[in-house]
Amino acid sequence: MLPRGGSRCGAFLEARFFTRDALLGCGIAGARRSSFRMIVAMEPQAKIQKLHDNGRVVLDSQALRVKKLSACAVLPSRGSALAAGYDLSSAYDTCVPARGKALVKTELSIAIPQGTYARIAPRSGLAWKNSIDVGAGVIDADYRGPVGVILFNHSDSDFTIKAGDRIAQLILELIITPDVMEVDDLDATARGDGGFGSTGVSLIVQS
Repeated sequence: MLPRGGSRCGAFLEARFFTRDALLGCGIAGARRSSFRMIVAMEPQAKIQKLHDNGRVVLDSQALRVKKLSACAVLPSRGSALAAGYDLSSAYDTCVPARGKALVKTELSIAIPQGTYARIAPRSGLAWKNSIDVGAGVIDADYRGPVGVILFNHSDSDFTIKAGDRIAQLILELIITPDVMEVDDLDATARGDGGFGSTGVSLIVQS
């Protein structure tokens, strides 16, 4: 209810919307002698699709488009509901020589969503148990060729891969690509030009 005498005084309503699926209006009504706060719950409205939401790219999470280039290819899969990466599998038997490297074929072509790039990361089990690491793992959103995984073997024994073995994981990461602008000076920071371990443990060199 409006306070007594409210009909004779001016009032204003300010609405701001915060949620995507429902609109909540917060109004403030003022009077000469008294004031009160009014919260109004409005009917849910259809969500409007936008390319950006508060500066972040809104991605279509319906599907990651993948094309098999061979019957030997295995589609990427996630090991659990909250897994960050998609497991990538070898399409063929391959050997990574001791202290060497090999290009492992997946026989897959993947359309990386715009606004992201795909990072090919090591599998923790292979890294810890077999000293297998991944190199050069960046896939751009406009690349449509076959995905190959460079594996490094840091052990003293050859590492054998069977067709269908999971060899790495593919992680989608958001990126920004601003235009390059040349400047005469950069803003100063507390760190300055300190690098190469300048914020790590200090080593005392004895003469």
